[in-house]
Amino acid sequence: MPAVTPNPSTQPDAGRPLTRRTSWAEAAAAADAAKPAAPVPARTRAPASAPVQPSALDTVTSIPGDRPWDAVPTPSDAPSETPAFRRARPTVADTIADRPMPDFTSSPGLFVKEQKPRPVGGVRGAIFNMTGGAWNMGPGAKQRQEEELGRRISRQLQGSYNTAVLSLKGGIGKTSTTVGVGLTLAEYRGDAPCAIDANPDSGDLVERALGEGIYQQSSPRTITDLLRNIDSIDSLTGLARYMHHAGRLHLIAGEQDPEVSDSLTAEEYLRIRKLIAAYYSVALTDCGTGVTHNAMSGILQSADNLVIAAGYAVSGAKRARSTLHWLASHGYEDLARNAIVVITDKDEVSSRVDKDAIKEHLSGICRELIAVPHDRGVADGDLVTLDVLKPETRRAYKEIAAAIVDGYR
Repeated sequence: MPAVTPNPSTQPDAGRPLTRRTSWAEAAAAADAAKPAAPVPARTRAPASAPVQPSALDTVTSIPGDRPWDAVPTPSDAPSETPAFRRARPTVADTIADRPMPDFTSSPGLFVKEQKPRPVGGVRGAIFNMTGGAWNMGPGAKQRQEEELGRRISRQLQGSYNTAVLSLKGGIGKTSTTVGVGLTLAEYRGDAPCAIDANPDSGDLVERALGEGIYQQSSPRTITDLLRNIDSIDSLTGLARYMHHAGRLHLIAGEQDPEVSDSLTAEEYLRIRKLIAAYYSVALTDCGTGVTHNAMSGILQSADNLVIAAGYAVSGAKRARSTLHWLASHGYEDLARNAIVVITDKDEVSSRVDKDAIKEHLSGICRELIAVPHDRGVADGDLVTLDVLKPETRRAYKEIAAAIVDGYR
């Protein structure tokens, strides 16, 4: 837009110096002339510790054609500043800063009240259910003992461990103990256990875990088939082709052919044990009857602890004691000292048998002695499942499983 130069003769203030204005400058000047100039607010004082030095802005000059601004007082003209108010008490921020920060990770109980575990069964459980949880008396002594057994069984392990189950006499609960304890380990442990049938006399470990009918319908692969192809197995998937499964319990079947059932050597068993150790943290080995068959030296060499099966008959107790003495005198003294003796009342002995005397006869020469009561689910020699066992029998298997895991050091 072209600049417009006003005619000096038409200006009201002809005596003032001429100022070159544009149209918007003229409008602004007219607006300023129509209203009085607003006073400029006083500057905010600077803190006393940092006085502001006078600058060119502190002195206001008149602008030609406009009203002069009100003079702004310089810092030297300002009244002296009053002393700042100081608090006599510490502030909330000071109090928080002086207190240590609580550890929310290691001490959650500082902020959340610990809740009692829920009681199950008994009078405590009934009261809890009737009041909708308002009255929680906590678990009783029996429930706390059961929970402690579960914690012992489920303890995390570093490495792979092997427990050998053996006896000098057949038919006294060795295989049923292996199956019952194996199923208990599978129930409480996060990792699946493995059970190996190394019985030279056509062992029936898998039949007792699966049932005769299911085993016959499944692929009849045995420990012999595993040995024949062991060099080609390099994964758990490849190993699973030679295993059977009773829930989370994985099993290797024993050889059923009498002509080759006694051919498993110590070296062959050690090869199997090395393969199993790569994929399982807990293994149970059903050794069969006796301690002198071909594979026994390899089994004892790789065992971390032993379970020795015995019965309430006087002859069974004597054989268990003889087994411990044999182990101690043949270089396996630690295994004998830390052995777990399991007495199974398989035949429901009469009241004439002094059970306490048999227990006393075996105690003191082993780490722990556990009795399994008479149970039709064990004595029939057929399928062993935890669901059909008596509570006392299941409790005994839990005690055996906990004692086994306790021995893994």
